[in-house]
Order: sequence, then C-alpha cells, then structure tokens
Amino acid sequence: MLTGKQKRYLRKEAHHLSPVFQVGKSGINKNMLDQIDETLEKRELIKVSVLQNNFEDKHDLADQIAKGTDALVVQIIGNIIVLYRESVEKNQIELP
Repeated sequence: MLTGKQKRYLRKEAHHLSPVFQVGKSGINKNMLDQIDETLEKRELIKVSVLQNNFEDKHDLADQIAKGTDALVVQIIGNIIVLYRESVEKNQIELP
C-alpha cells in the first residue's frame, strides 16, 4: 500500500509520461495483462488509456489490471490510469 506522500511523488513522476496501452471496447484479456506485466517490470510506472468506446467503469478496469499484474493504482484521472509496481531486477524509482 502506498502512502499519500508516495502517491504524490509517483503522480509527479508520471505527469510527463504518455499512455503505453489502450483499453478499447473488447476490454482486458490475458494477452494484454501479460504485456502490461512485462512493461511494469521494465518501467515500474506506466499509464493506461481507456478509450471512449469502452463502457466499463474505469475503476473496475483499474482494479482488474492491478490484480492481474500485482500492481498498485496510483491515480485515475479522466480516462487515464496510472499504475506502479516495483521492479525486481531494474529498480529505478526510489520512493520517499
């Protein structure tokens, strides 16, 4: 679980990032979760965009992705989900 200070720090770090994945009307599948998992291992902090043709709740989608990849939801703002997971091999982000 992240503290408020850690979430603020991660939001600051994620501000300049562009979304790496897009969730469309087909939703989330196993292949997408595997790709997000690999990307989190390399980058630790990513953004996922929810397209407007997806009618599922953004909070439910964020929870599904977080559970499927063992990540933490940092923020949901608009149609963007920010996810964080500490890397096992390439630990780049030092949390306060």
